[in-house]
Amino acid sequence: MERILQEWEDFAREIWPGDVPEIEILRDHADEMLRAVAADIQTPQSELQRRKKSLGDGDASAGSASVDLSSTRHALSRVESGFDLRALVSEFRALRASVLHLWSLEPAVDVGEKLEDMTRFNEAIDQLLAESVLSYTGRINHSRDVFLGILGHDLRSPLSAVSMLAGMLEEHGDLNGMALQMASQITVSVKAMERMTKDLLDFTSTRLGAKMTLQRQPMDLGQLGREVIEELRTIHPTRVFDFETKGSCEGEWDPSRLRQLISNLLGNAVQHGSPDTPIGLYIDGSADEVVFHVRNQGNPIPRDSFTIIFDPMRRSGDENLSRPVGSIGLGLYIAREVATAHGGTISVGSGEEETVFLVRLPRKAGRV
Repeated sequence: MERILQEWEDFAREIWPGDVPEIEILRDHADEMLRAVAADIQTPQSELQRRKKSLGDGDASAGSASVDLSSTRHALSRVESGFDLRALVSEFRALRASVLHLWSLEPAVDVGEKLEDMTRFNEAIDQLLAESVLSYTGRINHSRDVFLGILGHDLRSPLSAVSMLAGMLEEHGDLNGMALQMASQITVSVKAMERMTKDLLDFTSTRLGAKMTLQRQPMDLGQLGREVIEELRTIHPTRVFDFETKGSCEGEWDPSRLRQLISNLLGNAVQHGSPDTPIGLYIDGSADEVVFHVRNQGNPIPRDSFTIIFDPMRRSGDENLSRPVGSIGLGLYIAREVATAHGGTISVGSGEEETVFLVRLPRKAGRV
């Protein structure tokens, strides 16, 4: 055991980011992980348990639990030490090579038993690696979400101050010509930044496990839709927007959140739709629930993207790079969260002729 730990320590010393710490930190949970691996190898394992472990089920056998626990502790410790993911993975690659080399130097007493032990060892190392990577990325993602949440929260005060001052200049300042136009542009830009900040805060709070808050009140979704359409006609004077309603569009919803949902879907249609074709918002309140859809023509969405289009963390890098100025790519994610918070659903369909986002909303809380 000591020889293996020494080789682990030597390797950690080589790849350590920054000043090399004391031995205890270099070795970290190596001793615990090796003992967990040894216990796992000695634990009887059925063929069913072997198959489950190969699919990533760390609870397939009694020994697997200690392997998972030790690898999780090690990964979180390495995050705090500043290891990147490549360095973390390389530790397990070096550990595997070290143990197999030492194993090869021992005389073979029972070849079959030795082969079985080596197979179990490799399974355990794979499990250590998988759990470590999962824990490492989970901690990194959590830290990123916390940072983004703090950033979004801290941006609100200076943005509010700029917005207020720009509004005062427009209304009460002795401005004319170019100066007034510049003040108006500041107001428009700040409002765009405030929307992005709100999206960012919603994104981080829901990613961190908080439920989206709602302030329900009686409202007319048709009237809200008409207001959003008029706003977009002003912002995009060259685009054509169709709007239709059917039946009663009244219900108890959060007006601010539904404005967010509709604006995000229509904004997505503006971004991806053909510029010379109309964008449609159609609201149908003729049934127990209210259904509305946003339609646009343009390049179809690949079918294999239907399940990931609402998740900004899983969309392609090319799509993220193609975002327009004034967008941080969270619109569809926020739209889904708003629909879900209201007890509704959102889905997408896309073909050669058009792309359609369909939203279903119960009229009141608790009704499905």
